[in-house]
Amino acid sequence: MTALPSEIRNEEELEEMLSRPSDRLVETLAALDGDITILGVGGKMGPTLARMAKRAAPGKRVIGVARFSEPGLKEKLQGWDIETVACDLLDRSALEGLEKTANVVFMAGRKFGSAGNQSLTWAMNVQVPAMVAETFAASRLAVFSTACVYPFVDIAGQGAREDLDLNPPGEYANSCVGRERMFEHVSRTRGTRVSLIRLSYAIDMRYGVLHDVASAVQAGEPVQIDSGHCNVIWQGDANDIALQSLAHADSPPFVLNLSGPELVSVRRLAQKFGERFGTEPVLEGKEQDKAWIVDTSLQQQLFGYPTVPLPRLIDWTAKWLSEGGRSLGKPTHFEVRDGTY
Repeated sequence: MTALPSEIRNEEELEEMLSRPSDRLVETLAALDGDITILGVGGKMGPTLARMAKRAAPGKRVIGVARFSEPGLKEKLQGWDIETVACDLLDRSALEGLEKTANVVFMAGRKFGSAGNQSLTWAMNVQVPAMVAETFAASRLAVFSTACVYPFVDIAGQGAREDLDLNPPGEYANSCVGRERMFEHVSRTRGTRVSLIRLSYAIDMRYGVLHDVASAVQAGEPVQIDSGHCNVIWQGDANDIALQSLAHADSPPFVLNLSGPELVSVRRLAQKFGERFGTEPVLEGKEQDKAWIVDTSLQQQLFGYPTVPLPRLIDWTAKWLSEGGRSLGKPTHFEVRDGTY
């Protein structure tokens, strides 16, 4: 394995690292038949996941589907030899007109702004999954979900396991339960092979929990610590494992918590970044004894330990911000506890 650098100097280096496939992923995709379609490729993770899939399986076609409202994204993907198809997934006829590849990664969804337009959130998180599951019932599906489908669990424990009953707070989180149920229904009734990936906080230097905490500390702004614990994972590892999960897709669905194994203390994160920036962090609130945390034992058993450990992620984030690295301006709102986004 290539040694990890001490810092990531620019976005070109960052996106290369985020899309660097593991040997295991190369082997996994080589053993799977057919091409790969990525629905919702235009999000934060989609472009580098698509690039990783193409780098891991250059002989396969990788097709990125999105509305492509972000200027330049389509051209960037095409420069990585990824085919692009513009499609509004709420348009049933357009969705049904898409090519039915053997493998599909579903990444579409809506979170922020949900409190102002709940009906659109439910349409994107439940109606679209129902239509996608029916349209691609003959495909192998890796479906991005979220740890928000769980209730808060005791921070003294190991975190929520995949078999925990789903009873989360708030409309957004419940719409995510609905997303899973739509894919589960088609999987159980039509035999569709599905993997459900409950992701908890992917880390890219330009966004994520570490970026949020570090940015606040650097600016002298308060860090809320009521939700004082979480799990995080390097986005490159998340991309890699999500693509590998296609080989585990099953009926009924295979379910996987996807995150780092450490229970991360937000207070300690703020203190670490304060040391890096030479400032005392401003902390607000009090840690609660329950949080959205997950048990990643199954992930470690099947896919091994993430390649980028937490201390390196902290170092990279601190150096990125110290040198004026760009932010995507998309806060995670990890501190929200009532499910209102």
